[in-house]
Amino acid sequence: MKIAVQSYLEKHGFGHFMPKAVLFDMDGVLIDSMPNHVVAWRESMAQFGIRFTKEDSYMTEGARGVDTIRKMVKAQQGKDISEEEAQIMYDVKARIFGEQPKPALMAGAYDFMAKLQHDGIAIGVVTGSGQRPLFHRLLTDFAPFVTEERMTTAYDVKRGKPAPDPYLAGMRKCGVMPWETIVVENAPLGVRAGNASQAFTIGVNTGPLPPHVLSENGADVVLDSMQMLCDIWNLDDFKG
Repeated sequence: MKIAVQSYLEKHGFGHFMPKAVLFDMDGVLIDSMPNHVVAWRESMAQFGIRFTKEDSYMTEGARGVDTIRKMVKAQQGKDISEEEAQIMYDVKARIFGEQPKPALMAGAYDFMAKLQHDGIAIGVVTGSGQRPLFHRLLTDFAPFVTEERMTTAYDVKRGKPAPDPYLAGMRKCGVMPWETIVVENAPLGVRAGNASQAFTIGVNTGPLPPHVLSENGADVVLDSMQMLCDIWNLDDFKG
């Protein structure tokens, strides 16, 4: 890990790295919800004549849903739609998502947060999702680690991932700077957002994409799971 930290410092031109906050993505990082999203995207978009594959779900994960819809409509139907029109389509997706079985928590996520709290590290959540039931679940199942004050969602920013805005907003809520922040992501767009925010970005490869996709999008480290991250965590290893 020391080598990865040194490479991170050289990449961004920082003199030191002292983690004070960890910002988590939600889907596929804290909650094993991506299979449900795959079903909801495919079924909802089919109602509007849009083909949405499993790969599309993982490659666009992290972006605001309305942004994804507008891009898919433009690509497949050749027309521009407003954010309001996209929101109507997203509401269908959200309804179908809500009808799916309750997803499990990601193994290792809760225990990792307990380690972070013990080390005095602030915990934030940064998600492109607009699924309010999942937000409520985070506040319930990850209490006392996750608080509403340190959650950044699709409703907090105009530019979603891969822009750095969501993670910069998360840093502001935690009162930290990029060289004091670790981002934990599982999706290419989220990794790009973390990298663009200049945070140390860990990719946890919990989906079907090959690991190199995360590293090529800017992950400083790629791990196989949240459990692995929990198991290897040692604050001293992440200082540089």
